[in-house]
Amino acid sequence: MPRHKLTDSKIRSLTTPGIYGDGDGLYLRVQATGRRSWVFIWRRFGTRREIGLGPYGSGTAHVSLATARSKADEAREIVGSGGDPKTDMAERKAAARVITFGQVADEYITTMRPKWRGAKTVAAWERFAGSYVTSIRKVPIDKLTTEDVLRVLRPLWHDKPETATKVRERTKLVLDHAKARGLRSGENPAQWKGHLDQILPAPAKLSRGHHAAMPFAEVAAFLQRLHEVQGVGARALEFTVLTAVRSGEARGATWQEIDLEAALWTIPAERMKTGKAHRVPLSARAVEILRTMKATAVNDLVFPGQRTGRPLSDMSLAKALKSAGSGEFTVHGFRSSFRDWVAEETNFQREVAEAALAHSVGDAVERAYRRGDALEKRRKLMDAWAGYCMARFADNIVLMAAGS
Repeated sequence: MPRHKLTDSKIRSLTTPGIYGDGDGLYLRVQATGRRSWVFIWRRFGTRREIGLGPYGSGTAHVSLATARSKADEAREIVGSGGDPKTDMAERKAAARVITFGQVADEYITTMRPKWRGAKTVAAWERFAGSYVTSIRKVPIDKLTTEDVLRVLRPLWHDKPETATKVRERTKLVLDHAKARGLRSGENPAQWKGHLDQILPAPAKLSRGHHAAMPFAEVAAFLQRLHEVQGVGARALEFTVLTAVRSGEARGATWQEIDLEAALWTIPAERMKTGKAHRVPLSARAVEILRTMKATAVNDLVFPGQRTGRPLSDMSLAKALKSAGSGEFTVHGFRSSFRDWVAEETNFQREVAEAALAHSVGDAVERAYRRGDALEKRRKLMDAWAGYCMARFADNIVLMAAGS
């Protein structure tokens, strides 16, 4: 097709609104306001398509006739090779929105939020995206390197190894997500095995280990001291110890979950770490605590917090633990105390103890053949545990539970 039909003098003389061709797809559009701008028009699969090339002129932000023709040449070449000028022209690629690590992390949280069971998981991810990776949030996702990952991990690796491990794992998940979406390629710079393990010492050598657990022989004396501590936090802690549940399960307990007459607490699946409902047989002392709380109930929460409609915080139980003179231990550690007691002081089967802790035992086939939750056996176990816990330390009473 003929080209170069326009000249600068002709363009300056144009006053009538319309579109004027320079040839082979390049046009000058003149608007009623007098504004002049370049467009390139082509057809793809019978459909008319158009892309703006910028305003006519010679200023910094304007496009001269010569430059417009050069851009049109590039557009023609792209169309000829089957591409799309709207996405494939060099200046369009350069101006494309840069997608950052922070944006992808936020999008990952939004995408995965429905499958995460607990509010704690969401909160942990939001802390990760909003606090721990602030130094790399603005790094383009496709440019993020091992050095960027190390910039996040090194300040945490020795002082906070558990946190550092979680941050690395979450960083890896975000980068895997980005790769699956086609936003980056190549190896994952947050990969541990065969990559970061060659740069950083193994976290197992740095970790503080498991939650500090009170020796089971000291639990009875501790509960005697705890009995003297006033407040909802102390009662919630005692209930947590007697039921061997996770603190979050006890703090979030509602009266709809409790059957006092049957001495049974049914925790719904959405509040369990395993995602499966869990029945907890209640000892006489556990029921006594619940009846005390029921008498002063202010809402549907068994252990209400100070803020209306909100459960107790973790700190409330930790404070009660400290008030009873055992601040060096953790609330979660009482599950280990319970498990050690079962193993060393009773004849209860391992499977019964693991069921009491809502742990899965065996492979998928073995679990398929063991559908029940051993409720009655667990009731005997929890009654024995309560008897052991409530024994008077001063009298040196040790109840040896006989399992069944």
